[in-house]
Amino acid sequence: QVQLVESGGGSVQTGDSLRLSCAGSGGTVSKYIMGWFRQAPGKVRELLAAISRSGTTYYTDSVKGRFAISRDNGKNTVLLQMNSLNTEDTAVYYCAAQTGANMKGGYDYWGQGTQVTVSS
Repeated sequence: QVQLVESGGGSVQTGDSLRLSCAGSGGTVSKYIMGWFRQAPGKVRELLAAISRSGTTYYTDSVKGRFAISRDNGKNTVLLQMNSLNTEDTAVYYCAAQTGANMKGGYDYWGQGTQVTVSS
């Protein structure tokens, strides 16, 4: 089973950019559907973006045009480029892997999360 470790979170200002990384070990991320989620205080965890084994991507409406998911097979890593950040993007961000075939379905393996804080 794959182990996932997120990095790249931090504190930024409104309008700034961040790039999150999700490093896989014990498994190859390209063999899974990979997703990025976030959970803000008092809110449910939500799927932001996903990438299929073939490279098809999915974005939830709130991040379309601002976030981009990609996969670096050479580094066994999945990236989330986040631009034009605003205070509503403040949350803990999680990377996850799915063995199934539905990007919006359940995910099987999760990282520990990385905090992103956006201040005005």
